[in-house]
Amino acid sequence: MLNPPRILLIDDEPAFRTLSAQWLTSEGYEVNTGASLDELSAKLPHFDADLILLDLSLPPHFDPQHTLAALPNFIDRPVIILTGHGERELALEALRQGAWDFLAKPIDPDMLAVVVKRALTKHQLVRELNNLKHQQVDQQGLDTLIGASPSMNSIRALVGRIAPTDVRVLVTGPSGTGKEVISKAVHALSARAGGPFISVHCGAIPAELLESELFGHTKGAFTGADKARDGLLKLADGGTLFLDEIGDMPLAMQVKLLRVLQEGSYYPVGGRVLETIDVRLVSATNADLPEKVKTGEFREDLYYRIKGVNIETRPLDERPEDIPLLITHFLGLPARGDNRAPLHPDTAAFNWFIQRRWPGNVRELKSALDSVAAIARNGIITLEDIALLYPDAQAGSEHATARPGDSLEAQVRALEISLISQALARFDHNRTHAAQALGLSRQGLLKKIERYGL
Repeated sequence: MLNPPRILLIDDEPAFRTLSAQWLTSEGYEVNTGASLDELSAKLPHFDADLILLDLSLPPHFDPQHTLAALPNFIDRPVIILTGHGERELALEALRQGAWDFLAKPIDPDMLAVVVKRALTKHQLVRELNNLKHQQVDQQGLDTLIGASPSMNSIRALVGRIAPTDVRVLVTGPSGTGKEVISKAVHALSARAGGPFISVHCGAIPAELLESELFGHTKGAFTGADKARDGLLKLADGGTLFLDEIGDMPLAMQVKLLRVLQEGSYYPVGGRVLETIDVRLVSATNADLPEKVKTGEFREDLYYRIKGVNIETRPLDERPEDIPLLITHFLGLPARGDNRAPLHPDTAAFNWFIQRRWPGNVRELKSALDSVAAIARNGIITLEDIALLYPDAQAGSEHATARPGDSLEAQVRALEISLISQALARFDHNRTHAAQALGLSRQGLLKKIERYGL
């Protein structure tokens, strides 16, 4: 049985409190009472009220303005103001301060019941809406991790577990496999999601500039430093610092980063005032860091500082069942530089993308899809469109062929995902029609959609 809504009634008239509490209790509410603002403040931590009934004139001041001044402290839930005769203007001021409604004394029990029920219903709807928004944010974080392969399923499960913590994360794997996407998902699902996500490409910034970029500098710290500037570490305070390609970080910089991770503080270049920061570190690299440690190119102590939890991505060739989902995802994105509707590849084009090897992994696949989408017509990508950019593209069989090196299980999964994705696209995601075209029952199709995360 659900807990009854809680109401806290604050009024200095004992008889009114008793009678009103009886009315409300008979309506199924749990009621607690008090006689002053001090009692209201004292009771709320122990009696988490869903609604407050609050008299304007309370001891010891009996000054409505005093109650109005305190009102903003309590409007995280509905507050219904109880007013005496001639206090209408004060009640209107209470509404402007955030009160839900007001009732004039003497109070009609039927009116009290109606106003309380409306306020509680609205409050419950707002709370449920906020919960749904939080759930949607969480789901959106995981939805960016596209794929039905065992490796992607494991990554999603691991990200869901570690994101709410502050553990450091090291994402490793080949270039183009989505290491930054994973890192952003970790941030989006964390308690720091409202803070900044600052990305630093350690291999793209010259060694002599990296320290200034990370730590910032004071005015006059070096030639050209005509004003003080915050570094990326400071900008990431309260959020997540993403160090991409950390394996390319110069050794001298590794020493300074290690000190920051140990102490949580640093000096800007040229500065003497210690800066403190609170960041979560997520690093990524396509390098073999243990091997770099052996050769002396990467500090062992830093490696174990940044490692925390290691998430390893796999090349696209090892997870062919993810390719149909990635195709559907990327072609459904609206941001292609125009306002066209999402595109769909025909069967031959779909199979060409699935059969082709993608040594550049997801990044190369997305680039190819973007290029072909730019020249496609009538909302359909054909093999003829692909051949304009890839002359080696030739008409193939209706279904995807086996790719050398793929396991039988991976081939079967890839084929099923491909056929289901095409059928769903062809029938605008009408699952009944797609099931009929595939020769499946609707329930059978739904089970496969759930299994593959389509």
